[in-house]
Amino acid sequence: MGTAAPPRREASNRTPHPDGAARPSHPAAAPHPAARTSRTAPTTTRVLRQLTHDPRTIALMLIVPCAMIALLRYVFDGNPRTFDATGASLLGIFPMITMFLVTSIATLRERTSGTLERLLAMPLGKADLIAGYALAFGLLAVVQSALATALSVWLLDLDVTGSPWLLLLVAVLDALLGTALGLFVSAFAASEFQAVQFMPAVLMPQLLLCGLFTPRDEMQPVLSGLSDALPMSYAVDAMNEVLRHSDVTGAFLRDTAIVTGCALLVLSLGAATLRRRTR
Repeated sequence: MGTAAPPRREASNRTPHPDGAARPSHPAAAPHPAARTSRTAPTTTRVLRQLTHDPRTIALMLIVPCAMIALLRYVFDGNPRTFDATGASLLGIFPMITMFLVTSIATLRERTSGTLERLLAMPLGKADLIAGYALAFGLLAVVQSALATALSVWLLDLDVTGSPWLLLLVAVLDALLGTALGLFVSAFAASEFQAVQFMPAVLMPQLLLCGLFTPRDEMQPVLSGLSDALPMSYAVDAMNEVLRHSDVTGAFLRDTAIVTGCALLVLSLGAATLRRRTR
């Protein structure tokens, strides 16, 4: 009986590497922008669907900022000019605070429940996931800022020299910055309680140094220099530019560009520090 012929090897599509290892002859192509969008959209839709089933979160995001601004208006009922001086600034600060809280807690809940781990096990990059979260919360930030701006200008008689649309633009950018900060700090919290604790550490120093209570150039020099490095300072400065000037100024463009750049930078850091599980 003849010896059986050895099994025939299938032709390989790999070419030998100079050091002896095999590698694919055609490197993997970068994902097409349309493919990246198709990865981001399901995350955005899922987050929005979850939020619509949580009326308390919706109330926190949409109603509380409006209620706080209305309360402030009637606190200064005998001196409307004081409300005009501070209302525009708080129109950007309140959305930033609420978006920070909601985003940090919601993202941490995704991690502790195992949802984030299952998502990262799929062909979904960290940047795609962060973009999906940012887009979902960003859409809610637009709604939140539009409600707060409309209430302040048309119902509470906030007197601004510039266009209310510029107020809305800055309010949206501030809310997006709060979203980015919330996504970033959620990577360092092990529980929802810790996520809430980050608020005084991240936002309260900015609130005290942003120029809301006193002009920044009148602060102690070290604190004045520190305020120049905090994004909320430029958010307040941009609101004040709209409050005082009828046209778009160079300072307004600079301030909005800084707030936008800080939001994009923090989102990039959030994607880099995203982890599947809490420690």
